[in-house]
Amino acid sequence: MKNLAIIPARGGSKRIPRKNIKDFLGKPIIAYSIETALQSGLFEEVMVSTDDEEIADIAKRYGASVPFMRSEKTANDTASLSDVIEEVKNIYASHKVEFEHICCILATSPLLTKELLQCGLNELIAKKADSVRPVVRFGYPVQRAFMMDAEGSVSMFYPECYRTRSQDLKPAFHDAGMFYWMRSDKGLKGNNRFGFEISEMECQDIDNETDWQMAELKFKLLKG
Repeated sequence: MKNLAIIPARGGSKRIPRKNIKDFLGKPIIAYSIETALQSGLFEEVMVSTDDEEIADIAKRYGASVPFMRSEKTANDTASLSDVIEEVKNIYASHKVEFEHICCILATSPLLTKELLQCGLNELIAKKADSVRPVVRFGYPVQRAFMMDAEGSVSMFYPECYRTRSQDLKPAFHDAGMFYWMRSDKGLKGNNRFGFEISEMECQDIDNETDWQMAELKFKLLKG
């Protein structure tokens, strides 16, 4: 069973400049994803897909391979993770190298553990899934969410749930934003998708400086 880890890491980042290699408690944040993937022992190869020479150099310094640079087509703001994964798969296939499973690991995942990676692979195999991802339960029922207009007037998205008890509402989940296991032949486009629940303490989506600071706090608490 051959597994490939792909860590996408574009050079451009508007909200946090150079986010993928910004210092996170002593080393570039991408280093944590690379090191955890390598330490898990689950992968024949841990590669970084990037369009940036500095990111490529740092990735190789921490043990990842960068066998080719990302194309302009998949390095722009509109390219999806699926686009990046398909490009990597196609280039490997052109060299007669194929993998049974792929794990796409986000570069900004310092809270990632090898146990979570193993759990994801176990779920992929046990459920015969096309893809698997960690998910986090919303802390408040989404059925009680409001929309607010420019004047501050509020209205419910689901007014029919106004009188429903919280415990009677179905729980909702969001993507943990850490990694995605998938069958290589299906990618993220396969319809047989599964999630496995993790706690909010185990992950942190990083889109702004506040998120970054929260990730550092969680890291210190969990890995101290």
